[in-house]
Amino acid sequence: MEDLKVINMGKMTDKSLEEAFAGESKAHMKYMIFSEVAEREGKENVARMFKAIAYAEQVHATNHARELGKIGDTEENLQTGMNGENFEVHWMYPAYHEIAHLEEEEGAKRSIHYALEAEKIHSMMYEKAKNAVEKGEDIELDEVYICPVCGYTHEGEPPKECPVCGVTSDKFKMFE
Repeated sequence: MEDLKVINMGKMTDKSLEEAFAGESKAHMKYMIFSEVAEREGKENVARMFKAIAYAEQVHATNHARELGKIGDTEENLQTGMNGENFEVHWMYPAYHEIAHLEEEEGAKRSIHYALEAEKIHSMMYEKAKNAVEKGEDIELDEVYICPVCGYTHEGEPPKECPVCGVTSDKFKMFE
């Protein structure tokens, strides 16, 4: 009977940590978004405060992920990333798109379409990186450009316009 109590408590702890991880992750992203809004409004100190607190939330999420065993070596992490992207591409976003279509939510359909197109690219990037890591190598990676409107991801010199949303490439964010 004593062993059963310990097992059940472990399951409850894992569930609690999973929920805490999700909450801290969402808070991190929300505060980063709030920081961008504050920057656009010229509130540099408010933006900096949001970024600092977002980082603290990231620390919390990382600690929870570590306790849950969600962090592996690079190869395992790439596989996890690829699995997540493939789930989004093949199951999650197609289902969400159908719901938005049925409810005639044009903004949601656009947002889902943007994410779906980017996730397809992310999956391929993870697969390429995983293949390199399996050979004991690092990935060959040029500059990466991200469209700030839809998240379209491109390696190397980007096209003049985003092929997903049409924004000009001079607006893209570069990752060296």
